[in-house]
Amino acid sequence: MTSSTSYQVILKYMPDELRRIMKLADMPVIENLTEVRLYNGRGIAFVSPQKNGFLNMDGRISGSFGSSAVKVNGIHIKSIIALLCHNSVYSHEKELSDGCFVLESGIRVGISGAYCNGSGQTLQEFSSLNFRIPRQNIGCGQTVFNKLYGQNILLCGNVNSGKTTLLRDICRLYGNVQKCTLIDERNEISAMKNGMPTNDIGLLTDVISGKNRHESIISAVRTLSPQYIFCDEIADEMDAKAILCGTGSGVRFVASIHASNYDELMKRNVMKLLAAENVFDSAVFLHGAENPASVREIRSLRNGG
Repeated sequence: MTSSTSYQVILKYMPDELRRIMKLADMPVIENLTEVRLYNGRGIAFVSPQKNGFLNMDGRISGSFGSSAVKVNGIHIKSIIALLCHNSVYSHEKELSDGCFVLESGIRVGISGAYCNGSGQTLQEFSSLNFRIPRQNIGCGQTVFNKLYGQNILLCGNVNSGKTTLLRDICRLYGNVQKCTLIDERNEISAMKNGMPTNDIGLLTDVISGKNRHESIISAVRTLSPQYIFCDEIADEMDAKAILCGTGSGVRFVASIHASNYDELMKRNVMKLLAAENVFDSAVFLHGAENPASVREIRSLRNGG
């Protein structure tokens, strides 16, 4: 799915007043978008790898928030929330508790605001929305696939470095030749709709979504007999234990983790547990937001790196 196609999906969730203005934006700007952010009491920010800017009333993008900028108010935000919930807030309490919706196209909508302490922690006052646009970059994983095929691999980078994009493409490559399971907790990698992935994740890839990583890994090992498991953003002891369970059953893993360099990686608690058992063979470090899904360095995790 291209950024322009994703933008059309985002427009469906906008109130009429904002949609009319957002339609005025130039196509070159739309094609480069990675995020569309709406701030209650402020404006609409267009985010791309090169720059950030605010949408003006005439559809142009300005580097500063001036008098001609689009103003977002609480009514706009509540209208968008209602559309995200399909006008049934009570049936979407989980999303409002997590502060995240995933749309049918794999667009992830992050929500900030104030939580109430009633029955469960649920967002009730909304301050901003972030529509994060996914990118399927076919071929970006070919180098990693060629060099590290058969290994347990960690994809490392900061926020917006393209870890998920790279993971998706490597899954596509492996999934065309091996039995794979993709753990897609928030449905942002495969973008499943009506039981079918809308992104290309490989012909032999099973998908488990809507369930936490560690339980999904255990379930996949027990029921789907994968040769490889792919999962995004491993983070805690439960993830580490599940991965150890999988490798103990002969399954190989390709996973992503927040870490911009080797020292930062080895400080992560989840990595300390996995390193003690020599689970992962190689770490792939990405350039960052300025060049998403591109490889900066491949480092061995054997014999002290």
